[in-house]
Amino acid sequence: MTYKHEVIFCIVNTGFSDAVMDAAKEFGAKGGTVIHARGTANREAEQVFKLTVQPEKEIVMILIPSELKDNILHALYKAVGLNTPGQGIAFSMPVSAAIGLFNPEEDSKSHRTAVKELKNTSPSAEKTDSSEEPNK
Repeated sequence: MTYKHEVIFCIVNTGFSDAVMDAAKEFGAKGGTVIHARGTANREAEQVFKLTVQPEKEIVMILIPSELKDNILHALYKAVGLNTPGQGIAFSMPVSAAIGLFNPEEDSKSHRTAVKELKNTSPSAEKTDSSEEPNK
């Protein structure tokens, strides 16, 4: 199965989400979503003056066309990878369907295709789905 979109997750130290987006936009990303998080580490490493330190993180999610993935991941490695102050890691996952991104007609077609594929692969799926939009 081929996917038209991928989502890249890039986890960096707080304050580096702009650097993530700058690197991704250079290779075609349009925007992203930042989620504030905290990391977990080795318990011994977290103890400082008898206080537990929870490192603050930012997770940047970037939804992109699949053909941009490799260039963006490479750019992220260079800009905010583990050997940089951002100490980032990045990975991607395929997206089976997405709406609201580019073209409403294409989004609707993508949704219908994803619903049909899901029905074909699910052993308990029914043959009809009342929530599916009629073909236009």
